[in-house]
Amino acid sequence: MKLVLNPTYEPWREWVANLPENFACQGEVIYDARNQIRLMTAPDGTKVCVKRFHKPRFLNRFIYSCFRSPKAVRAYTNALRLQQNGIGTPTPVAYLLVQHGGLLQESYLVTLQSRLTRNFYEFRHHPLAGHEPVVEAFAQFTADLHRKGILHKDYSPGNILFDVMENGQVAFELVDINRMLFDQTVNMDKACYNFRKLWGGEDFFVLLASAYARARGWNEEECCRRTIHYWQQFWRHRT
Repeated sequence: MKLVLNPTYEPWREWVANLPENFACQGEVIYDARNQIRLMTAPDGTKVCVKRFHKPRFLNRFIYSCFRSPKAVRAYTNALRLQQNGIGTPTPVAYLLVQHGGLLQESYLVTLQSRLTRNFYEFRHHPLAGHEPVVEAFAQFTADLHRKGILHKDYSPGNILFDVMENGQVAFELVDINRMLFDQTVNMDKACYNFRKLWGGEDFFVLLASAYARARGWNEEECCRRTIHYWQQFWRHRT
C-alpha cells in the first residue's frame, strides 16, 4: 500500500490508511458509476470526499504500475498545481494505492468537500436570461486558466463547480482533474475546442465565446464561429 498525505492532515493518516477496509461502510454515496464517491467525516469532523477509482483491467494495472501514474496520483498532484496557480479546486488531502504482486488493484483520492454547490448542468434547461454574469465570469476564469497554460481535457458541465458569493462575485472550482495539461500554449483553436462539451443553447455559447475573446484580446466573431462549430460537431455525434 502506498499512501501520500498532505502534511496539513497528518493526524488523519491512520484513518486514510484504513479506507480500503472501511470505504463501503462509511459515509454517503454521492456518485456511483464507473467510479464511486462518498461524502465522509474525517476524525476531526471535517467533511471530505473520498473517490474510489474503478479497478483497472489487467493491462492498465500493468501500465499504471510501471509506466504511467494512476489517476488518483495525477488528480492529487494536479490539484496542488492548480492551487499553486491560483485556480480553485477542492483541497487535496491524500491518495492511496493498493497493490498486489506489484500491480495496482485499487486507488483512492481524498479531498476536502467543496464549498460550492452548483455546476454547469444548470445551463442545459435554464434560459440564459439572468445568468449572463455567471457566464461572463466563467469566460474570465477560463481565460485566466488558459493564459497560465492549463487545459482541462474534460471541460464538461459536471466538472465545473460554481456559486455566486454574497459580494456578487462568482467563485469557480474544477473537479475530476486527473486529465489535465500544463505548460501549454492555448491558442484560439485550442480554446474554442475546449468548450465543446459544455451544455447550453447557442446564445450561451455566443456570450461565452464573445466574453472569452475580449478577455484574450481576440476577434469575437471568429472566436464565436469556432466555438459554435466545435460544440455542434461534438454533440451532432451524440444525439
